Amino acid sequence: MKRTVKKRVKLSKFERLIYTFAIVLAVSAPLTIVFSKATLAKINFEVEKQKKEITEQTKTNESLSMKINELASLDKIEEVAKEQGLSYNNDNIKNIDE
Repeated sequence: MKRTVKKRVKLSKFERLIYTFAIVLAVSAPLTIVFSKATLAKINFEVEKQKKEITEQTKTNESLSMKINELASLDKIEEVAKEQGLSYNNDNIKNIDE
């Protein structure tokens, strides 16, 4: 029986560098894609959370504006004035014309 001798092809340093780079790229590309998708999903979640908070704050602001308008109405002012013992006297009102 003859023993077959396999010739081993020697790779140059440049070829080894290219193969190593290709392997690293093949492993790191999917990891980078998954990481970036996860980061994007997290940011989208936070954006939706902020939008919800903005909507809730807008509703609160509108409610408070309506309450301000209600409290600033002439009827409410007259009611508070009567409770404080004040009266409306039209003779004390002076108009200034320009």
